[in-house]
Amino acid sequence: MSRAQKITPFLWYNGNAEEAIKLYTSIFKESRIVSLMRTDGSGPEATGPVIMGSFELHGQVFHVLNGGPQYKFTEAVSLFVSCDTQEEIDHLWSSLTADGGEESQCGWLKDKFGLSWQIIPSQLVGLLGHQDRAKAGRAQQAMLKMQKLDIRALQEA
Repeated sequence: MSRAQKITPFLWYNGNAEEAIKLYTSIFKESRIVSLMRTDGSGPEATGPVIMGSFELHGQVFHVLNGGPQYKFTEAVSLFVSCDTQEEIDHLWSSLTADGGEESQCGWLKDKFGLSWQIIPSQLVGLLGHQDRAKAGRAQQAMLKMQKLDIRALQEA
């Protein structure tokens, strides 16, 4: 018997939760929309829009709420995505920065909703923790100069 996920990220949007769910599930291969709860017209929202929803990315469930403009995302919380290939990094980077997303440093970006993501090669921990501290330092210095991370450039450093 499978056990329900005990801890689930809960993301607050300002009227665009359904758009976010559809974007995220279109970008990640192993994803699905779990549920969409629409307003019935008796609440403060008009009939039809999604008030709450759930989606899954690579087995991780997320809940969303269209809660209004009171709270905004900050870099204090980000979604860390471990990527095995440069192609995966490139795909996620371009998809999540499209239509108003923002690139940042060291593999960080914000999507068009303001949610922060870290698009990180799975090899990075080994490179930064390499026994040869000079090699690890060169990898770190290379990373600090990048926005989107480049696996080959990190390895060559």
